[in-house]
Amino acid sequence: MEFKIANKAKTLTLSLMVVGVLFTALGVISNMSDHHIVTRVLGSSLVSAFFFFSIGLGALFFLALQYATETGWYATVKRLIEGIAGFLPYGIGLLVLIFGVITLLDGAHIYGWMDPEVTDPSSHHYDEIIDGKSFYLNKTFFWIRTIVYLAVYYVFWQGFRKRSLEEDKVGGTELHFRNYRKGALFLVFFAVFSSTSSWDWLMSIDVHWFSTLFGWYVFAGMWCSSMVVIVLLALYLKKQGYLPKVNESHIHDIGKWTFATSFLWSYLWFSQYMLIWYANIPEETTYYIARIENFQVLYFTMFIINFAFPMLLLMSRDAKRHAGILTLVGLIILAGHWADVYIMISAGTLGANAHIGLLEIGMALLLAGAFIRIVLVNLTKAPLTPVNHPFLDESIHHDI
Repeated sequence: MEFKIANKAKTLTLSLMVVGVLFTALGVISNMSDHHIVTRVLGSSLVSAFFFFSIGLGALFFLALQYATETGWYATVKRLIEGIAGFLPYGIGLLVLIFGVITLLDGAHIYGWMDPEVTDPSSHHYDEIIDGKSFYLNKTFFWIRTIVYLAVYYVFWQGFRKRSLEEDKVGGTELHFRNYRKGALFLVFFAVFSSTSSWDWLMSIDVHWFSTLFGWYVFAGMWCSSMVVIVLLALYLKKQGYLPKVNESHIHDIGKWTFATSFLWSYLWFSQYMLIWYANIPEETTYYIARIENFQVLYFTMFIINFAFPMLLLMSRDAKRHAGILTLVGLIILAGHWADVYIMISAGTLGANAHIGLLEIGMALLLAGAFIRIVLVNLTKAPLTPVNHPFLDESIHHDI
């Protein structure tokens, strides 16, 4: 069945973008006298750009995982995953633009290690610790790594999409096994790049601090957010009369993934926090001191939301099949993970001067509207149900 974007969806996405632009403009104008305004604008842009980029990347990871494990149940929702992953080219463009502006401004107080004065021994701003890391944290090497990450993600996304559409035409199993091999290869790259990119783009904001769990922690949030978007999209399309071959068992499976990844994220949040708290080493605890002192309510509320809501509301089998519960919990989880990214970035850039206002809300709404519209447009470019997927019959009769 071919998908057409409903007028209500077009109106919603346009409204989100218009309100987002309006809020962002008002936020900038009302804070023009703030000498942190450039850092705040770029930081807010990075928060929402990374958040929605990570959802697309998480969908690409999940798609590759299904290929590599030769999963059968997901075939009827494969196009949904591809549609979400199709935001990647736009997310890549946004990140490149934001990183480019930050680089031209010598870090813009976001990446302090980009400021040439901190590695100049003759400067009053010289920082011995940052200078000691300059072999890795420097503009040239940062851009080399960033281009490699984004190029690999783009090439794999384009390959999966091209072979998926070609499979609709030619059938057989040759393309399936190519995707199987490419999926396994992508997971090898992703295992490394998902961590190293989070070090470069997020952890290096707090340049004096590091954690060996940080990459896994960011990955878990990315994966959980992607699963939420997949289940919300599936529920929306079913309500609109599409996806007749997607049954309650498919929704249940995606709900289980949402439940499981929420616990994975919570486990990693607690593990990182507990180990640093117990060791009580000053150079490690400084990361949490900055967040607890300046974002105490938001920080712990975000954790409770992302842990307690899935645990309390998605525990039962029936809850994982109930559209209303899944939608409510999903939207709450998304808000919680956006707040997580916001705290990761803003606490290290603005510290006590950071707060969520019109600027931050406007940027989030603008990119949310653009994200939804791009995903829906992607879904119009191919049948919602793959035509010749080798596991399609198994997926249609999926029952748990």
